[in-house]
Amino acid sequence: MADLEIRAAVADDVPAIVAMLADDPLGAQRESPDDLTPYLGALERLSGDPNQHLVVAVRENRVVGTLQLTVIPGLSRKGATRSIIEAVRIHGDERGSGLGTELIEWAIEESRRQGCHLVQLTSDASRTDAHRFYERLGFEASHVGFKLPL
Repeated sequence: MADLEIRAAVADDVPAIVAMLADDPLGAQRESPDDLTPYLGALERLSGDPNQHLVVAVRENRVVGTLQLTVIPGLSRKGATRSIIEAVRIHGDERGSGLGTELIEWAIEESRRQGCHLVQLTSDASRTDAHRFYERLGFEASHVGFKLPL
């Protein structure tokens, strides 16, 4: 995908990112594209943390994908550093184009570059298509996740 650029997200990208986050049944219930204030504050916090990488995929000057990569140093696994991939979204026009694979491969390579020994991600239990996608890329459904809203 020579015409694709993957780069750090900036404030001007936030409307497109939020639109992608809201463009599915789960996101439609929890995102608010009409009020970007909390998202811009979150981008500022993310941008100030060297272990956080919110990126966008840009094609022809248009944001067509996004993900967040978090690098976490730890003690377990003999002091291994791991990364977590979150909030992977592909614009509706680009689904099935290979862009999702390109973004995940970028995240895996960036994780290696940052010295990570493990890449992990979570996916809502209802996203069965996403589960098949991640399994095709070599991820294994090895754990059960839990969340507690605060």
